[in-house]
Amino acid sequence: MKKQLRGSLSLLLATVIWGFAFIAQSVGMDLIGPFTFQAVRCFLAVLFLIPCAFVLDAGKCGFRESLEKWKNPTLWKVGAICGCALFVAASLQQIGLVYTDAGKAGFITAMYIVLVPVLGLFLKRKPPKTAAVSVALAVVGLYLLSCMGVSQINKGDLCLMGCALAFAVQINCIDRLAGDLDGLRLNCVQSLVVALLSVPFLAMTETVNVQNILSCWLPLCFAGILSMGVAYTLQIVGQKELEPTTAALIMSLESVFAALGGWLVLNETMTAWELAGCVLVFAGVILSQVPVKANREK
Repeated sequence: MKKQLRGSLSLLLATVIWGFAFIAQSVGMDLIGPFTFQAVRCFLAVLFLIPCAFVLDAGKCGFRESLEKWKNPTLWKVGAICGCALFVAASLQQIGLVYTDAGKAGFITAMYIVLVPVLGLFLKRKPPKTAAVSVALAVVGLYLLSCMGVSQINKGDLCLMGCALAFAVQINCIDRLAGDLDGLRLNCVQSLVVALLSVPFLAMTETVNVQNILSCWLPLCFAGILSMGVAYTLQIVGQKELEPTTAALIMSLESVFAALGGWLVLNETMTAWELAGCVLVFAGVILSQVPVKANREK
């Protein structure tokens, strides 16, 4: 019971951090471009996660043994694959937030939870019976969020839809390839990959201003250290204590906290149609994680 409570609280805190990270990402881009924000954010995460790995190993193994864990070639191979998928997802999310409110972005991004079992079909995994209804609810919700009452679809919304798909791919990659790899180190490697891939795009499309970067220290530290560092560590701790369905249900609250943060911090509001769309997307996300028990009598 204590383990379940600890796991639930860990995931809930991680979800709160992720939800409010949408605010940090949105505010941070008032002064710097999306790829600059992403590169600095991920480098901060790497700088935070490397010492964390050694601290967590303390008492379990010596410094040399802890250092040897970084030399695992499979860790770097899987980290590179997952990092490429995460780069696509994070880049589309960061660009999308330039044109879309943080609260709305949280609900569109949450579509990845619905898409994960659907993409599992390509891995020959049978999706739950509720998958079709979940997708239908989410699609209608997305229509209300992005298309109702507008002459054309917001390009930020399109980026976020692509982001949700890329996150679903990245999650399936981790599920299929990660195996028994150290989760903290894997997160560190994939964060490093995202940071390195962001640099050439930054150089081609944006002008780096050190003063502006320093002025964004708070959003960058929140998104880098808290969101990518602390929250992902809490996710690792939480998922070890809970069954996957319960964990996914708690993590789906990320969209709710994103909307709450947008309202409290940025004074964002939604139309009635957008609110209805949020409700349908959230319903689809929840339904996609509700287990359907087989009828034993049949």
